[in-house]
Amino acid sequence: MTTPSEAGESAAEYQEILYSVEDRIATVTLNQPARRNALTFRLRRELIDALRRAESDDDVTVVLIRANGPSFSGGYALSTGRRPDPESGEAEAKSYWDDGTRPERWIDAEEFDGWTDQWARSCLRDWMNVWDLLKPVVAMVHGHCLAGGTELMSLCDIAFVADDAQIGYPPVRGMTSPDIPYFPWKMTMAQAKYLQLTGNSVTGAEAAAMGWVAKSFPPEELEEQTMRELRAMSHIAPSLLAANKESVNQAYEIMGMRTHFHQAWAMHSLSGALRPGARDFSQRLREGGLKAALEWRDGPARGEGFL
Repeated sequence: MTTPSEAGESAAEYQEILYSVEDRIATVTLNQPARRNALTFRLRRELIDALRRAESDDDVTVVLIRANGPSFSGGYALSTGRRPDPESGEAEAKSYWDDGTRPERWIDAEEFDGWTDQWARSCLRDWMNVWDLLKPVVAMVHGHCLAGGTELMSLCDIAFVADDAQIGYPPVRGMTSPDIPYFPWKMTMAQAKYLQLTGNSVTGAEAAAMGWVAKSFPPEELEEQTMRELRAMSHIAPSLLAANKESVNQAYEIMGMRTHFHQAWAMHSLSGALRPGARDFSQRLREGGLKAALEWRDGPARGEGFL
């Protein structure tokens, strides 16, 4: 079995997640409840480190990703999720870099800045770690799961959600196309177009009905029912789980999913930088703050009764 020092950071050194192993289940808990578990650079690095730790631990059969607080994740931290406008101030440019350490393989060079969309590329690289992991990864989702949170959830092998969870991708209303265009691969064309074009959210029960997630449960039963599923799964041989996961993954990759994902940065970059009005959200964020920017983006839909 791999020791903590061999696997990466010690679990005690994690600052934005919790990690534990019990009864063959490795549990990774997003642990920034005051920020609705915003997917900062640090949290993403720690999560990937924990996944790799679990993959190399012979005592682990399955990995659970869950979250503390009222929400699974509100998405990427807006201070780290936007490339600064060249005309913006020094303070915003510094906030973009979060704690000063970029995701793995981030290329910060004059030849590539401004057109290769290192942000979207980094998101795909991070969450494809979930897809490629030899061990199954299960998401247990409650509360809000939005934008980047849905990317993480959707790249997990199985998602169990609360009936009343709110799941959606509101940034497509006024910012960019998704970093990872998972919609066509998780549901029908009609549903994919509806959700990606409107930015509307659905409940966990609705997500289960459309096949976006595996199952939904009453919120008070979510943990109990999820653990029942995981306890049973944890008794299957890890080698057989790995073979079956790879078998299903291969089918989607043969159909072109990975290729589609790897081309998504181009549309993300065009929609976020070059289209008319691409900087409207950022301008409102700078001038009026987050609340004003979100009202501009989501207010019309909310006014019609959509989330």
